[in-house]
Amino acid sequence: MSFFKDFKEDFSQAVNELLPADEGLGGEESLEANADDLLINTLDSVDLQEELDKMTSTFEEQEEKEDAVSSFFNVDREEEPEATETAEVTPEEEAVEEIIEEPAAKITERQQSFAEKEEVRMNEDNNRRTPDFDALFNDDVQPDDEVSTITKGMTISGDIESTGSLNIDGKVNGNVTTRGKIVVTGRLNGNSNAQEFFADSAKVKGEVSATGKVKIGDGSVIVGNITATSAVIAGAVKGDIDVHGPVIVDTTAVVVGNIKSQSVQINNGAVIEGFCSQVYAEIKYDDLFGDTEG
Repeated sequence: MSFFKDFKEDFSQAVNELLPADEGLGGEESLEANADDLLINTLDSVDLQEELDKMTSTFEEQEEKEDAVSSFFNVDREEEPEATETAEVTPEEEAVEEIIEEPAAKITERQQSFAEKEEVRMNEDNNRRTPDFDALFNDDVQPDDEVSTITKGMTISGDIESTGSLNIDGKVNGNVTTRGKIVVTGRLNGNSNAQEFFADSAKVKGEVSATGKVKIGDGSVIVGNITATSAVIAGAVKGDIDVHGPVIVDTTAVVVGNIKSQSVQINNGAVIEGFCSQVYAEIKYDDLFGDTEG
């Protein structure tokens, strides 16, 4: 307020100095000579005084507003308590934290779920690509029901391993190992190892090994040794036959090789070029011929 008061006093003094005093007018001549200036100054003095009052009022109002704003910002506010570990959280603050943390938690949950699913998928893929063939012929493991077929006109070059059964209607150049059954109606150039082996009008060049029975049908040609629990031979076999159970040599059979078995049935018309020995028969030869030899 002091600034505006000083400004008003200085401005009033300057206006009074501009206005001519009564003593300095110098009579009528002086009044006539300076009539116009006197009239202007008189009018100006009235207007200036009015305008001065208006400006003073405006300045005072502005200064009051500035004082009010200044006093508002200079009010001593209560200091907020410092946050401590034991400070209680209001429900509003908890709601805000939940809103902020919920999207992050969902994103983390989705990332973990995706990582777990991806790990399971990779393990399944690895298991399919690398089956446990060491336990393939474990008696506790049962063969799968799945049957794979190599169709006619298809040729496979390389070894084949499967936990199920396999039908070979085409041609395979390689060893075949399965937990189930092998049925060959085409050509197999390689060793075979399965639970059961059937050949029907097939051409096989390689060893035939089965934990169960082997059947060589009419029109089949096997070049290789045969090992099984039981065997029925109706085709041509060039190789030794080693069977711990019974062997049936059918009418159409041609065997070029030795037969070792528990028992042998040779039907009329069969041709055998080799020795037949029933070494697995449950007979004690020493007990039968021991006294005769002495």
